[in-house]
Amino acid sequence: TQLLARLEGRSSLKEIEPCLFADEDSSVLGDILEFHGPEGTGKTEMLYHLTARCILPKSEGGLEVEVLFIDTDYRFDMLRLVTILEHRLSQSCEEMVKQCLGRLFLVSCVNSTQLLLTLYSLETMVCSHPSLCLLILDSLSAFYWIDRANGGDSVNLQECTLKKCAQFLEKLVSEYRLVLFATTQSLMQKTSHWTEGPPPAFNHPGEADVDYRPYLCKAWQRVVKHRIFFSKQEDFKTSNQFSLVSRHLKSNSSKKHVFIIGESGIEF
Repeated sequence: TQLLARLEGRSSLKEIEPCLFADEDSSVLGDILEFHGPEGTGKTEMLYHLTARCILPKSEGGLEVEVLFIDTDYRFDMLRLVTILEHRLSQSCEEMVKQCLGRLFLVSCVNSTQLLLTLYSLETMVCSHPSLCLLILDSLSAFYWIDRANGGDSVNLQECTLKKCAQFLEKLVSEYRLVLFATTQSLMQKTSHWTEGPPPAFNHPGEADVDYRPYLCKAWQRVVKHRIFFSKQEDFKTSNQFSLVSRHLKSNSSKKHVFIIGESGIEF
C-alpha cells in the first residue's frame, strides 16, 4: 500500500511537456534536470509554464497533479503564474484559479542550511501527497558565493551543504519517482561570447556544453540526468524570442528548441 501511495499520480517528463521531452520514455519516472543559462533567458518563465501544465485540471489540458516550488531568490511571481493560468483556462473564474493554486506548494529559503533542512522535512510531505509529481528549485546557485565565502579556504567546507542537498535530492527523486527541475545561473561564462554574438553552445546542438563551466559541487554534477541550456536569440535582442538546447547526458544526444514568451506564457 505504501509503495502504491508513492507511485500513484506520478507523471513522466513526456507527460509534463511533450514539446520538450517527446523522445523520452513515458514509463520512466524520476528524473533530475538542470536549467542553465544567464539571467533573463527564460528559465523561471519555463518553470511557470511547467507548473501551470501540472496544476491545471485535466479538463483544461493539464495533468492535475501537485507541484512543490522552492524559491531561493525570493523572486517567485504569483501574479505572473495566475496570469498564465487565466489565459489557459477556458473559463478563468476565481474559483478555478484557486483550485489550481491549491495544487501548488511554495517554500522560500534564505540560505543553503535552510534549504537542506527544508529538503530533509520533505519526505513526510511527499509520502502524504501521492499526487505530488514535480519538485522545482529556483535557483540552486543562489547561495554559491555566500557558501564560498563562509567556507574560507576549504573547498570541502564551501561545498558541504550543497553536497548534502544534492545527495538527498537524488534519494528523494529516485525513491518517490519525482521529477526535479533546478535552475543554475551562468556565473563562469565567457562574456565575450555573449556580447559579440551567440555562444558556441547554441550554434551546434551537439556541442551544447562548449561554453558550460561547472562550478557547483561534483555531487550535483553527478546526479543531473539532463542539462538544458537557455539563451536569448541574439538576432532578436528587442524581441521575446529565446532558444534552448536540451542535452541528455547519458546518451549525449542534444536537441534545440526555439520559444517565445508572451502574456499567456511560453509558446514553442
